[in-house]
Amino acid sequence: MEGKLSEVARRLTASPIQELSHLAQRCGAINLAEGYPDFPAPLPVKQAAISAINDDLNQYRDVQGVCDLLAMKMKESYSLDTDPLTDYVISCGQTEAFAATVFAIIDRGDEVLLFDPAYETYETSISLAGGVPVYVALDPPHWSLNMDKFMKSFTMRTKAVILNSPHNPTGKVFTKEELEVIAGACCNMNCFVITDEVYEYITYDKQKHICLASLPGMQERTIVTSSLSKTFSVTGWRIGWACAPANIASTIRNIHIKITDSAPAPFQEAALTALKSPKSYYMSLRTEYEARRDYIVKVLSELGFEIQYKPQGSVFIFAKLPKNWLHSDVDFVRALIQKAGVAAVPGCGFFHIDTDSESYQKKYIRFAFCKSEMTLVAAAQKMQDLVNSEEPLQLE
Repeated sequence: MEGKLSEVARRLTASPIQELSHLAQRCGAINLAEGYPDFPAPLPVKQAAISAINDDLNQYRDVQGVCDLLAMKMKESYSLDTDPLTDYVISCGQTEAFAATVFAIIDRGDEVLLFDPAYETYETSISLAGGVPVYVALDPPHWSLNMDKFMKSFTMRTKAVILNSPHNPTGKVFTKEELEVIAGACCNMNCFVITDEVYEYITYDKQKHICLASLPGMQERTIVTSSLSKTFSVTGWRIGWACAPANIASTIRNIHIKITDSAPAPFQEAALTALKSPKSYYMSLRTEYEARRDYIVKVLSELGFEIQYKPQGSVFIFAKLPKNWLHSDVDFVRALIQKAGVAAVPGCGFFHIDTDSESYQKKYIRFAFCKSEMTLVAAAQKMQDLVNSEEPLQLE
């Protein structure tokens, strides 16, 4: 019955990331592939969820207080005035917020610009809506925005631009100058921007995240999506949101209701506690993650990886393969899993511009460092033992 499937569904094949994740599970590998923490969420946030369940807050609900707190944060952090009653939609994670936003604004044939490399789920939502993904390559090794490439990518059919900053997989934080170019182009071309800001509080080296909606002329055309997942180490709770002009937020809300109806009620209640966390929590979060980043950079450098760009945000490092590895990133990760018992992600899963000249697309590995110190040390030791063994990763 394959012919009965939709055209989009037939194109959704398993990615190398999924296949290698299954291999990692079979081998019992230490997971530095997926971006979820293996350490506990903050105790007050967990206790709030437990209390909500004990209080039988288990039915469909929208907790307006979450929107009130989000509006306060947008004002405090970015000087943006938003209406908590009309401008917010609570969703089942950032992924649903993003998908519902795409379904709300993209018609069949509309073009959507994305920066390459890109998180893989963006394209799926665009394709399901009938949109056309158009990729704009960021220039390695610092993943800079090539303004000429970007401007030439716009056509009369361009409807939206996708911006993920801090960026997965590279850890790039887009500069104010780059954001101003994006904002100016979108204002001139009358385009929407959908942002993914799940790592907004995880930046390093005194870098500060800038919300694109805070730039002149952008609040009316920007839909901000984010979630609790990364900031509070609760990736499985699925509490996310979209912030948009009221007329767009209303449509996103209607789509959300038709798809999932309600985000998990007890975790919405716990979000009230999470979003009231003091500034010291966010400072500690950055400090602890920055130490993890510095540790994994040191380990990978000693193993021969080329760290051409030290991540300025997110929980990932996009490391270039050792020069003496002559095979693909997929082969490297497969060997790393089977011989060292450590799982990572081949960079090719994030690249979408397929040309012979872009040979760097098969030279990167993504490692997640949102893991406990014990996990990172154990993974480092396993990789070092392999390098020192008589049968390393078949390096040529």
